[in-house]
Amino acid sequence: MRRQLEKAIAASASDLHLTVGAPPILRIDGEMILMDEPPLTPEHSRELIYAMMTEEQVQHFEREWELCFSMNIPGSGYFRITVYYRQRNVEAAVRIGRDEVRPIADLGLPLVLEDLTRKTNRLNLITGPTGSGKTTTLNTLIDTINRERRCKIITVEDPIEYVHKNVKSIVVQQEIGSDAKSFSKALIHILRQDPNVIGIGELRDLETIGAALIAAETGHLVIATLHSNDCPQTVNRIVDVFPERQQQQVRYQLAMTLRAIINQRLLARADEKGRVLAYSLLIGNTAVASLIRENKLAQVQNTMLSGKKEGMVVLDDTLRDLYQRAVISYDTALSHASGPGALLKSGVRPSGV
Repeated sequence: MRRQLEKAIAASASDLHLTVGAPPILRIDGEMILMDEPPLTPEHSRELIYAMMTEEQVQHFEREWELCFSMNIPGSGYFRITVYYRQRNVEAAVRIGRDEVRPIADLGLPLVLEDLTRKTNRLNLITGPTGSGKTTTLNTLIDTINRERRCKIITVEDPIEYVHKNVKSIVVQQEIGSDAKSFSKALIHILRQDPNVIGIGELRDLETIGAALIAAETGHLVIATLHSNDCPQTVNRIVDVFPERQQQQVRYQLAMTLRAIINQRLLARADEKGRVLAYSLLIGNTAVASLIRENKLAQVQNTMLSGKKEGMVVLDDTLRDLYQRAVISYDTALSHASGPGALLKSGVRPSGV
């Protein structure tokens, strides 16, 4: 099994899938790529997967029919393995972690994010669809703080995908399932551990979002990820999780604590050499806070357009820039633009038009 994992790392894969009837499969830049190996038989698949498990884990899996655990191989990396049955065959999905983090500029993120990491409080949200690089951005921001500030950083993640070493900061990483039972329960205890910075792998329920807001209110810098398609929708998603009677109070909390929302997605490069980051960025200034309190989110986009001097960015501007630099194709830009006419209004035309 170590051989397949090392091949996955060498290929810069994000995931390795072991499925009976097919060779091991790598996910590279979002695409599923078959490894040059024979198809897995039921016996071989079981052998490979069981070799990664302890006897106790094997017993748990055969009793519960599902198992998720982490594994650290010195010199190779950190892995999160999800084991499951399919037609009574043992199969697995392996998320491949990294032990090094790329800088903000190398990822194509706006440099204004460096300034946000130097703040000591409030809430910063990293949003986007599945597979848009949210966890990578989260860990890049944590790494930036770790290298610049002397503070205590505590993260709660599911799974841990990057293992941080203490540089200037103390970094405590807790994983759901092995170190904590849930995000919400972990956050309650984190507040008692004297943190300066709290990283949350995913805001996935009312209790976790509520705890994150309280942490931001009480003077902590909170950085968290959330699934959403744009910056205004992010606010709606947070508010709508709560019962109607609590929603106005949540709007007030969010208006007071929100510092920034970055919404991102990874797009295919025109040269077919991987993917590139596109993003929008909302800064929680006075005008944005007022719109959140008054539930006037339809006006947020206009505020972002008028807030470019403060570092705000709308997605259409990022798409236009990437297209004009020939990084992405016109069709790719058009498929992610806010509307059919958005790029045309920006002066962008297909090649030859």
